[in-house]
Amino acid sequence: MKALILSGGKGTRLRPLTYTGAKQLVPVANKPILWYGIESIVAAGITDIGIIISPETGEEIQEVTGNGDRFGANITYIPQDHPLGLAHAVKIAQPFLGDAPFIMYLGDNLIQDDLKPFLSKFESQDLDGLILLRSVSNPSAFGVAKVDQNGRVLQLVEKPKVPPSNLALVGVYFFNTVIHHAIASIVPSERGELEITDAIQALIDQQKKVESVQLNGWWLDTGKKDDLLEANRIILDTDLETKKGGEIDSKSQIIGRVNIGEGSKIVNSTVRGPVIIGENCHIENCFIGPYTSVGNKVTLIDADIEHSVLLEGAQILEIHQRIVDSLIGRRAKLEMAHQRPKALQFMIGDDTHIELV
Repeated sequence: MKALILSGGKGTRLRPLTYTGAKQLVPVANKPILWYGIESIVAAGITDIGIIISPETGEEIQEVTGNGDRFGANITYIPQDHPLGLAHAVKIAQPFLGDAPFIMYLGDNLIQDDLKPFLSKFESQDLDGLILLRSVSNPSAFGVAKVDQNGRVLQLVEKPKVPPSNLALVGVYFFNTVIHHAIASIVPSERGELEITDAIQALIDQQKKVESVQLNGWWLDTGKKDDLLEANRIILDTDLETKKGGEIDSKSQIIGRVNIGEGSKIVNSTVRGPVIIGENCHIENCFIGPYTSVGNKVTLIDADIEHSVLLEGAQILEIHQRIVDSLIGRRAKLEMAHQRPKALQFMIGDDTHIELV
């Protein structure tokens, strides 16, 4: 059994953050999104992993993620020169996959459920395909599955105007080698891509054994800011371990579950968990509220922040307003200007979204 993780794409929904980095490396609870998928796959006993990468972000993904040693896996990187669809990614990965069955995992997805039961069902029932589904309130925004009472997949429809069900396709699939023949039989869609939904539908039309399982836990596609903040909230709520590294002065209060990295200094501040603070941060005269992740080497002085994610090297200096629901990029700097008359001054990149309240 092998694994194929798709980690290409341009991350347009997370711009401007993704102009300078891969969306799959944006951290949730100070860990790259991509790593959660790798860890979940390895926990299911699959250690031979191929990762699809794009020319724009592939080098960064390789540098940050490495050869798999840290996960107990062996990682092979597979370049996809152009984003021509999920089925196209499987097609170019065929030399890596060979004749092995495999799990395909979209690298910007997070799911709570353990993969082992799904893998067991796929193998024990000798299935040709197994897709994971989750009920959603807006099925027209997703690929949607129509299934019978036993979970057998009858039809797949991509973003239907009239959905046959409320069961959306989660970005995790199990396939036998017959998927390669199905992909060879399909043609590009109207948007010029080889769609994995078309390939799965081809399997269904050929009377292959394609079944489904509905997730019990949460599923998050982290491609948008609000979804990423929600993922951060959930993981801090469920998985955060308390750790008090660094230096905490006597005037500071640490309340609840808080993880503070080595080399960080907390001065005259209140940190109310769940909160994670990276290494070598300086936090002074601040309130850090629940559901906040602070990356390495961040400086916060005279700032109040809550339910937010700050990436490595960010600085917030003497902002005398509460910051909430925010995603602040690497080395970004927010500071209060001292000259008068008081005014707002910005240097804002493409696709930035700022709300003044």
